[in-house]
Amino acid sequence: MKTKIDFINPEELLKNPAFSQIEITKGSGPTIYIGGQNAITKDLKIIGKGDIALQTEYILKNIETALTACDATLGNLFKMTIYIVQGQDVRKRFEDAQNFLKKLSNPPVITGIIVAGLANPDYLVEIEAVSFKSEQ
Repeated sequence: MKTKIDFINPEELLKNPAFSQIEITKGSGPTIYIGGQNAITKDLKIIGKGDIALQTEYILKNIETALTACDATLGNLFKMTIYIVQGQDVRKRFEDAQNFLKKLSNPPVITGIIVAGLANPDYLVEIEAVSFKSEQ
C-alpha cells in the first residue's frame, strides 16, 4: 500500500485555509512527534521576549529544522497543538503563522489551547507537532 495522508474537509464544517478538519494517514512509515517548541536558541537565548508574533515565527522555524533532521519536510506535517499564554492576542499569532502555513500544500489539523503559563514566564507560545513520513 502506498503511504499517504488524506486531507478531508466536509462541506458541513468550517473551511479555513489555515487548517484542515480531518487527516488520515495510510500505509506505513515513521510518525515523527516533535515535542513542544519554544522561542529559545540552542544557547538558551529567548527570541522575541514580549512579542508573540516573533516567538511564533521562531518556533515554526524550529519545527522546520526538526523535520529536516528527520529527513522530513513541511509536506509531512499533519498535526500541530498550539499552547498560548492567557492574555495574548491569538489573532496576531495566527496572522504570523499564515506565512508558514502557505508553504504547505495542505494545512495541518490544529488545536489551540489557552494556558495560564508555560515553563518559562517569558514564553508566550509553545507548539508541538506530528508528522507522517512516507516510506520510499
